[in-house]
Amino acid sequence: MVKILLENPLMLLLMVAAIGYPLGKIKVYGITLGVGAVLFVGLAFGMLHPDMKAPAIVYIMGQALFVYTVGLSAGPSFVSTFRRNGVMNNLLAGGVLCASAALCVALQKYFMLKPGIAAGIFCGSMTASPALGGALESIRQTAPEELLETLLAEPVVGFSVAYPIGVIGLMLTINICQKLWKVDYQAEYRELRKPEERAALVHCTIKVQKVVPPGATVQELNEAQECNVIFSRIKRGEEFFFAAPGTALQPGDLIMVAGLPKEIEKIAIALGERRSKDRLGLDRTEYEYRRVFVSSPQAIGRTIGELDLDKRFGEVITLVRRGDNEFLPDAEMVLEFGDVIRVLAHKTNMEEVTAFFGNSYRKVSEVDVMTFSLGLVIGLILGLMPFPFPGGGSMQLGFAGGPLIVGILLGTFGRTGKVVWSLPYSASMTLKQVGLVLFLAGIGTRSGYSLLTTLSHGGGGSIFITGVCITAITAFLGLYIGHKVLKIPMSLVVGIVAGMHTSTPGLGYIKEQTGNDLADQGYACVFPFATIGKIILVHIVLVVTGQG
Repeated sequence: MVKILLENPLMLLLMVAAIGYPLGKIKVYGITLGVGAVLFVGLAFGMLHPDMKAPAIVYIMGQALFVYTVGLSAGPSFVSTFRRNGVMNNLLAGGVLCASAALCVALQKYFMLKPGIAAGIFCGSMTASPALGGALESIRQTAPEELLETLLAEPVVGFSVAYPIGVIGLMLTINICQKLWKVDYQAEYRELRKPEERAALVHCTIKVQKVVPPGATVQELNEAQECNVIFSRIKRGEEFFFAAPGTALQPGDLIMVAGLPKEIEKIAIALGERRSKDRLGLDRTEYEYRRVFVSSPQAIGRTIGELDLDKRFGEVITLVRRGDNEFLPDAEMVLEFGDVIRVLAHKTNMEEVTAFFGNSYRKVSEVDVMTFSLGLVIGLILGLMPFPFPGGGSMQLGFAGGPLIVGILLGTFGRTGKVVWSLPYSASMTLKQVGLVLFLAGIGTRSGYSLLTTLSHGGGGSIFITGVCITAITAFLGLYIGHKVLKIPMSLVVGIVAGMHTSTPGLGYIKEQTGNDLADQGYACVFPFATIGKIILVHIVLVVTGQG
């Protein structure tokens, strides 16, 4: 069997993925390794023979695919978070990450670890696969050709030992802190829960019996009741018309509305009587609702207000579903490839409206190979550009940093003229998964034998201790400063710390602990910044410890 795998690297790669992926789903005391299990299966296969390794192009390609796709999907949230508490959250993450890099350098000196191994420990204890790619790229650029293979194996050895510590240590630190500080996640959730949560949206009809003050507009009514209810269509006598923000309401009007149940109740009390929960609203013979896939380039990457739908079609969007989440739309919401929208339009216009948005299930499952490849090429070019360090020396962002930064920028823009950069949600998730599996399987098989050699010579103890210290101290600093000093609710702080560690298994564990999705906000806020920051910091660790 070993001979067959040595002669067929493609079979080796697929076998590692096929075994590792399901193993990552197995829970032990509520903890799973997730896709990280592919790395350990790759290491196990690599230990069987010095030549049991996938071609280098496998992990390079996987790394570039993964980080570029992460950048595309994280770009919009990365920018929008700075409008709220993003600056403070990212300063917290940046400060703690700098402290963890300094701790790594100090422990490297104390235990006299090889620079490459220290860089791998930093990446593994912070569960940062892109940063590992950055470390490998830095070594590839500076190492002598005759030592390249040996030096490239060192970061992976440190990473493979420290990675499970990074996953488990983060979870244990959070568990200990939440018990010591007696955190009540449910109480925090009740206090932080906002009207914008879209768990149970309702469509119904309200009959206007009174308007206070007389002649109040739709916008004035929402502002007076502190609501965000969408008013879609009004029937006044025998006339149907679109409810614009400046439309004045009159007694006797029948109004189609959409929103959260509590908000609709407030509007109904203010206006009169709630007539129906019928999702088709006032008159099925005139208007209808339809769910439509957003797949047309003329709609993707544009705000709902920019599309001017009410004047173009007399149509209104009442709901946007993105992935597993539902949102009430507003004029500033940007439509993305693969969104499912609920539109309300006159029956005579419905086919034209559907054609405008595309409504192609096949297209929302495809990737525009031209734009995807072009964006990735731009990222690779950026990765090859040298950036000078103060005081001498330079670094390249490499196959990890370049595509990630370009992905964030293009994901933020969404489109350039007629070129749409964003990916459909389903395609994005698939590419992330495939890219990460290729990277972990490729780098695991190439480093398994080096790991076996290190452990057999008794070098694993200091790596283990260093990984434990970096993971536990970094997580504790983030939790303590965020919750105790900055007074950020623990439900958000745990998400920030998971994003700082770029730990997907950690986020899953946190959501089980909190019982809500508030941690997602903190995670999305700092994840892109932390990913880029750790790629830069691992270069600095290598330079300071003598490898760069």
